[in-house]
Parts: sequence; C-alpha cells; structure tokens
Amino acid sequence: MTTKGKALDLTKVRNIGIIAHIDAGKTTTTERILYYTGMVHRIGEVHDGAATTDYMEQERERGITITSAAVTASWNGYQINVIDTPGHVDFTAEVQRSLRVLDGGIAVFDSVAGVEPQSETVWRQASGYNVPRMCFINKMDRTGANFERTVKMMVDRLKANPVLIQLPYGSGDEFAGIIDLMAMELVTYGNDLGTDIKRVPIPDHYLSIAENARREMIEKIVEVDEVLTEKYLMEEEISTEELKEGLRIGTIAGKLHPVLCGSALKNKGVQLMLDAVIDYLPSPLDIPAVRGTNPKTGEPVERKASNDEPLSALVFKIISDKYGRLAFTRVYSGVLKTGTMLYNPGKNVTERIGRIVRMFADRREDVEEVQAGDIAAIIGLKETFTGDTLCEQSTPILLETIKFPEPVIEVAIEPNSKADQDKMAIGLKKLAEEDPTFKVEVDPSLGQTKIKGMGELHLEVLVDRLKREYGVQATVGRPRVAYRETITREYTADTTLKRQSGGSGMYARVVVQFSPMTEEERKLANGEELLWLDEIKGGAITKEFARAAEKGAREAMEGGVIAGYPVVGVTARVIDGAMHEVDSNEMAFKIAGSMCLKDGVRAAAPVILEPSMRVEVTVPDDYTGSIVGDLAARRGVVEGMEPLGMGSTAIRASVPLAEMFGYATNLRNMTQGRGNFTMEFDKYTVAPKNIADEVIGGVR
Repeated sequence: MTTKGKALDLTKVRNIGIIAHIDAGKTTTTERILYYTGMVHRIGEVHDGAATTDYMEQERERGITITSAAVTASWNGYQINVIDTPGHVDFTAEVQRSLRVLDGGIAVFDSVAGVEPQSETVWRQASGYNVPRMCFINKMDRTGANFERTVKMMVDRLKANPVLIQLPYGSGDEFAGIIDLMAMELVTYGNDLGTDIKRVPIPDHYLSIAENARREMIEKIVEVDEVLTEKYLMEEEISTEELKEGLRIGTIAGKLHPVLCGSALKNKGVQLMLDAVIDYLPSPLDIPAVRGTNPKTGEPVERKASNDEPLSALVFKIISDKYGRLAFTRVYSGVLKTGTMLYNPGKNVTERIGRIVRMFADRREDVEEVQAGDIAAIIGLKETFTGDTLCEQSTPILLETIKFPEPVIEVAIEPNSKADQDKMAIGLKKLAEEDPTFKVEVDPSLGQTKIKGMGELHLEVLVDRLKREYGVQATVGRPRVAYRETITREYTADTTLKRQSGGSGMYARVVVQFSPMTEEERKLANGEELLWLDEIKGGAITKEFARAAEKGAREAMEGGVIAGYPVVGVTARVIDGAMHEVDSNEMAFKIAGSMCLKDGVRAAAPVILEPSMRVEVTVPDDYTGSIVGDLAARRGVVEGMEPLGMGSTAIRASVPLAEMFGYATNLRNMTQGRGNFTMEFDKYTVAPKNIADEVIGGVR
C-alpha cells in the first residue's frame, strides 16, 4: 500500500498485463503470481470457478475472463501491478484499454495450440501502443506440447523477434524442469506446489542443445547493443549481468522478446517469470514521458514520471458495483490525493476525489494518495469516464484518449413489465458507462431499444448481468448484423433550401463534392467517418454557416440514407454556397447540409458494407473437407490450412458475420463435438448485390 509521505521508488515498480488468446492460461498464471507473492494463501483454479481475478458470476460459470482485473503484488522488494485481461475476442476492448496504460506485457501461449488468432490481435494492439513484451509458453506438461513450433509461429505470425532464455526439459508427461540459459542450470521442482526449487547442472545428454541455444541467445542480444557487439566480435568474455542488461534494453525498445516456458497449472516456471518481469520489463521511468496537449492553446505538453511534476492521470476503466462507481486510473505524473479537486479538460468539469483504493481483484484497501507511475481506483467521480484525463486546473493537460472499435452486432431488447422498463434504463446506462463498445440506441419510429456489441457472447453476458445485477426481466430478439453504408464514386451535390411562410423565411445553398475516403484522407480524419473540408473561396458563406452545414451532414450520416445504417468513409469538400442577408441562419444551413449529404450519397453509387470475420477452425484431419465445404457455403474464403500435428488441422478463413450465427452448434454436429473455432472482426467489405437488396428491403 502506498502510504502518505513515503516516496515510491519508481525503479521498483512494474505495471504489467497478462495478454493472450482465450484458454492459453492467463488467469491461471495470474493466480500463481498471487500465490507466490503471498497475496493469497491457497491457489484458486479457473476450472473450479475459484480464481481470484475472475470474480464475476458470469466469469466463474463460463471459466473465462470478461473484465480486466487489477491486482497489486510484491516480489523481492518490487511492486508489481498486474492486470489479467480477457482473451475472448468479444472483450477485446478490455485488452485495448489495459494496454493503453501498461508499461509492459506478458504474452502467454498454449504450447499445444501455438499462436492463435486472438494472440495475433492482442500482439498487434500491444505493438500499436509500443508495449514491451516477453513471452511465456505455457502448458508444457500437456500431450502434444511443442515449444519449437510455438516459437516458429511467433516469428511467422507475429513477426516477433523471440530470444530464448529458457528451454523446456522434456514435454508432455515427461516435462521435468526448465533449463535456464542465462545461468546454464537446470531448474527442477521437488513438490507439486512449485515451492521446492532446485538448481542442478544440465544433464550431459542435453548440454550440447543448451549450449547451442545459449549461443543463439547471445547473438540476438549483442545485435542490439554496439558495445556488446564489439566485445562479441573481439571474442571477449561477456558477463551474465551484461547479457541481462543488453536484453533489458532490447526488450524495452521492442526489438527483442524474451521467451520463457513452464506450466502454470503444475506450478512450474512462474517464479522464474516474476524474476524476468523485474529483470527485463520496464519501470515507469524507462518509458518515454507521457505526451498530451494543452486544452486551452492546443500546444503539445510532456509530463515525466515524477512526483514533482504537475498531476496528469488517465481513467482507463469504469466498474459499477453495489458500492458505487470505481474509476481505474493510471497516474503518469504528480501525486493523486484524496479530498482534492481535479480538472477534467475533456468535459471541462471539476471533480472531487472522494476515496482512493488499491484493488486486490474485487477486494480493496483505502489509500491516502497514489504517486507517479502507479495504478489505483477512485471512488466518487461523477462526470469522468473511460479515456478521460484528470489534471490540475492551473496546469492543464489533455492526454490522448482510447479509441475503441465500433460494435458489429445488435439485438432488440424489450422489458417484460413497466417496473422492468425503469430498471432496464438504469442498468443499460450503467453497463454502457463501463463498456465503451456497448451501445444503447432507441429507435424513435418503433419505440424499440437496441443494444449493440462486439459479438454474441458479449451481448449474452451483458443481458445476463442486466438480469442478475439489476433484476431486469426482458425479452431479447435474435442477433442482427450492424451493416454500414458508403459511396463508391465522386459526386457533386448542389442543394438549396428555400422556404417562405410569411415573415422571415429560410434560405441556404451548399455545393459539396462527395468522394470515397482515401487512405491518406483517413489519417487526416483521425477516426471520424466524415472528413469535412471547407474549400469555399471568396466568403460565399460564413464559417459559422459552413459549420452548421457540417453538423447537419454528420447527423444525416448517423441515420443512414439507403437502408438506415450509418454512412462511413466519406470525404466532403464544400466548394460553393450562397446565403441571404435576412433569411439565412444556422438552422437553415444545418438542414441544407443534411439534405446535401443525402442527395450526394444517393447519387454516388452507394453500397452496403458487411462485417467480415477472421475465423480459425481446428478440426481432426478426417473432417477438413466437409468443414472447408461448409465455410464456402457460408460465403467464406479459405485463406490457408496448417497441420497442427496430433491428427488435426487449423483452417483459416474470412467469413461474413451474418453467416456465422449459430456456427458453434453446427460445428459440433459436423465433427461429433471434436472441432472448435475462434472468430474475430477483420474488416468491413462490400456486400454482394443479393445480400444488399435484402438489407435495403429489411429482410435481413
């Protein structure tokens, strides 16, 4: 616990996340970390529904992690803030927001399955945030475990640069220990709890393998350090400390990825992994100063990880529970103290810091303050949500927010009674505050409530929480795909609004050239689906009227033009217009902007876009033919097949989401329960004409 007045030694702090594909063993690994750091006195197992960080009922029933759980632990005098993140693709936003505030990550891989699709996604997200990573190849005790194949897949699929600092001593039933290539010793375990650790010489029959692996390790490390390269070429002795420091520098720079191995379930390799976290992953001082902008001037601002700097903190997660709303916060600079008033520059509001708690999964300890580089949760914030900055009003800074993917699936939800209706409104509001990828929308024409999310499981869990936590009884419709609309060619729309009804009228004319957004323009748009460029010469309309027209166009895009789905990927250049000295006003231009957008989209060869999913199906070899045929029947394109050994094959394909509803049951039936699959959003693609016609006609 951070106590008031006691300075935190930032060199001894690690903010790390455990990231991986579903079922690779993240939560089991976290549970061992808690046990070996003395935070729990018995090991909770995921399969028993007793894991500490899986504290939601839905997590314990399904045996999966749904929300990121933050845990503070200590190891050899170091404070480690661990976040156990979900692996299921439907909860990928949880991973994304955790990576935004973490300094380092442990990527966990299943040694039997190797690098799986969601592993690729989280690795890509970590690369996007420049998070240094090390790799833990787990489940070495399972039949079919293949350390070398998993390492090769890291290179092929992740474009990683793995540096083996350990080798498994045997695999499957014969997995008996871990070879430490830094110390050139064999680490064995004398009991099932993994607490009786012995270091012995490497057996003779394994010595040449270990020596070759150590040589490769040294070659990779010296490549990223000029001093070590020179020593190596001069054939001078390089000490273990120099190798460790070289590997640390290469890891923090993102050039090297240390690889460890073990079996979290069998309590082998976790303490060595904790040692590696301290040795190779960065402290808050090792990462660059956080960058933001001054909200008043727009000037760039930097803050170093120091208590002496002005406060800057980012809220990265909201949880509502029976005790109130918790805002998980990373403090980048300064000291966050209870009872102080802080400024939220994004919302232009001030917030009082009621209580600060350090989280132990779902347990909490009150603390007086949180210092630079640390993570804790705040109770009592009213207006501050995920992605918001907190700072001092006298020295404001706006940190880069967190961007989340748009939902790809929606269902209608109807309360069963009037009492349920009020409870449902409260419950949906709180769930939407927690989860930025969960959207609630009321269709004004039908009076129907729609909920949107990242997948069937995502919405299923949220509806389940609505029933259990908020006591709402509701009827849920069948899932529907979140389609999009876009244009495929250029068109210039000249729209005039002219209304006269006695007295002052309304007049506005806007001429807008619409075109599909290019990749270069997409960067300029900074995540927006409409890039609005004011290219009017000679002041044909004022800046205020041009902004009003833009507002009208943006509102029209949300409601869709040809099928009621949001319009995306449009560049609009305002090239001309006209105004009347009496009849023109902002409302007139807002309406004209809306009409112009609709006119332009209708005339610019509009198409329907559908979400396409990256699917990987793992099946016994006997069934590959029928599964490939079934995927083709679902409008899927098979992109590759990879033999996994043990008589099974991984089939990778791109399939429209609309064709994947209920696929789990279908796959079970086709493979006698022996096949499994994973699916994640890939991109939006143009829907074929027959599908588009069904969407426009309301059949889909």
